Amino acid sequence: MQLVVARIGRAHGIKGEVTVEVRTDEPELRLGPGAVLLTDPASAGPLTIETGRVHSGRLLLRFEGVRDRNAAEALRNILLIAEVDPTEMPEEEDEYYDHQLIDLDVVLADGTEIGVITEISHLPSQDLFIVERPDGTELMIPFVEEIVTEIDLEEQRAVIDPPPGLIDDRAEIVSSRDDGEQSGDEAGEAGEEQA
Repeated sequence: MQLVVARIGRAHGIKGEVTVEVRTDEPELRLGPGAVLLTDPASAGPLTIETGRVHSGRLLLRFEGVRDRNAAEALRNILLIAEVDPTEMPEEEDEYYDHQLIDLDVVLADGTEIGVITEISHLPSQDLFIVERPDGTELMIPFVEEIVTEIDLEEQRAVIDPPPGLIDDRAEIVSSRDDGEQSGDEAGEAGEEQA
């Protein structure tokens, strides 16, 4: 199985190093010296990591055969892909690879079906499940333990305990009413300013 583990950023310095946007929780395992990575587009690879170091909070890599800034800049925006055994599990007990979560059924504790996970969105503050509902609409569910109470890979399901408004329309109704009242207040304030 192939997983995207990083995206190459801009060149750093003049000796062929590049910055990388890490897309794995295990950079020391996937992006260490000697690792051979496939690329997207495929024509750019495979690339073998020669050296890696952290500089000002960013991971810098140098690949075999890339010796100057021009060669490094030519790699910009290329995705780095690792071959991963599909049965391999992350080291931490409550961690999962994206491929393990995609296509899980999302259900409430009482078994009510909500939808199916179609994508994982990795944001700086938290990860989100993109869930397709039976009617074709999409939901975004924060992947935090207060909401996602159980991941059961054997049963192929994610159990959630959503706060009010996350999966139903109550929050939208309340916000629509609030917007209407706010618009009236704003109109009143605008009238006062003109007077």
